Amino acid sequence: MKQSAPGGAGPVLFHQSLPSFAMPEWAAAAGYDGVILDLQHGELGLETACGILRSIPRDNAYTYARVGSLDPGPILRLLDSGARGIVAPTVESRSQTEALVAATKYPPLGGRSLGPSRPALYPGDVYTEAGNQAVSAIAQIETKAGVDRAEEIISTPGLDSVYIGPADLAVSHGLPGRGDWEDGPVREAIAYLREVTTAHGVTLGIYSGQPAYAAGLFADDLVDYVGLGIDLVLLNRAFGDTIAALGSARSTGSNS
Repeated sequence: MKQSAPGGAGPVLFHQSLPSFAMPEWAAAAGYDGVILDLQHGELGLETACGILRSIPRDNAYTYARVGSLDPGPILRLLDSGARGIVAPTVESRSQTEALVAATKYPPLGGRSLGPSRPALYPGDVYTEAGNQAVSAIAQIETKAGVDRAEEIISTPGLDSVYIGPADLAVSHGLPGRGDWEDGPVREAIAYLREVTTAHGVTLGIYSGQPAYAAGLFADDLVDYVGLGIDLVLLNRAFGDTIAALGSARSTGSNS
């Protein structure tokens, strides 16, 4: 995450776990700034994810992919297809962060190789410098161990952003696996990670399932961007609301 959304508002992305080319287009039409293609969970495979990336306009700065591991091969394919950020899950050490940077950045910052990418993917006088500026290396901190080692993770040269996974972070503290915590160790971790990322010039994001909670984080200047909702959860909610509304209309005899 290297820049603010249009108008200076914090960017809002959604998690996509379904192999749909239409989903990012509909989300963008609704007002989302971007997408996190989720190759860690869900049904998205590498080939489909690369195809979806190529269907999204090249200048969308918030086209991210969350990978299942730090294997540089799939990361390279995703970047060459247009991913503007790679989210690495469950980062708990500096060595993992260095591996993320190595896979995501061109030399001298990393070890990404040059290949036939999309046309004009990184416009600039020096292609490798433009690519390193355009692509974000994003460490997902989602365990107590990751928070405890936040300083060594966030101070890693080449890291651009931290993304908080609140549900797994809660589980690592022995709490229920949910997000949108108003207090307790997860909320304390958000505030602490904000301090550390600010000190090192790194941005901070988080997953949230509730718009009001996300708005509160923005208002309190605790995060720079949010992942708001997952396609399957959003669809499930819409299906449930629609059937519930039908049931209510039938019970009242309304045809409105």
